[in-house]
Amino acid sequence: MATIHDCSDPTELLSGMRLARKAISRGALVVMPTDTVYGVAADAFNPAAVQRLLDAKGRGRQSPPPVLIPSLATLDALAEDVPDEVRALVDEFWPGALTVILPARESLQWDLGDTAGTVALRMPADRVALELLAETGPLAVSSANLTGQPAAVTVSEARDMLGDSVEVYLDGGVGGTASSTIVDATALGSGGEIRIVRHGAISDEAIYAAIAAVSDDSTPADGATA
Repeated sequence: MATIHDCSDPTELLSGMRLARKAISRGALVVMPTDTVYGVAADAFNPAAVQRLLDAKGRGRQSPPPVLIPSLATLDALAEDVPDEVRALVDEFWPGALTVILPARESLQWDLGDTAGTVALRMPADRVALELLAETGPLAVSSANLTGQPAAVTVSEARDMLGDSVEVYLDGGVGGTASSTIVDATALGSGGEIRIVRHGAISDEAIYAAIAAVSDDSTPADGATA
């Protein structure tokens, strides 16, 4: 069975990260801590690896995984357009438990499943996750559990469900119990609004407050011209 690497131990962290990088480069799966629940990760640009992730979870292509990224710069590289409302949200909540659905760049050579030309992006607030992402690039990451089962909040729970379908398990301690909040921003480009599609760790009120601040900043003061 795949071994667990304790990331609180510097020696195990070093060896675990090295093995995780190699596993990702070969198209294998890695379980990693995030700031929410544990995630199972694959190279986002390797279609066979993404399919392996879906198969391990017992999940179909109609439920494509989100993509975790290491920096704001990667957001612009993967999304076709980033509206002001989305920039306000990521400035406020990244790194953190916010996932944003945007139109994906048409030039990207990947296959995440039935995305209808969109991509769900998140920058997690977890040291181990960000270090791995900085070295591997964007990773397709879904909660580390079998479909229909509770999300894993410890690495042992993840291994009990996913077993040898995962090559490397990185143990970052007990994770959070709430999933990320997901907002769909794809309608903004055609004059629509942001829609919250999953309620999670960030409250609806906080999301709407950050968006409202953009509108307030763009509204001219009385007597001013736009």
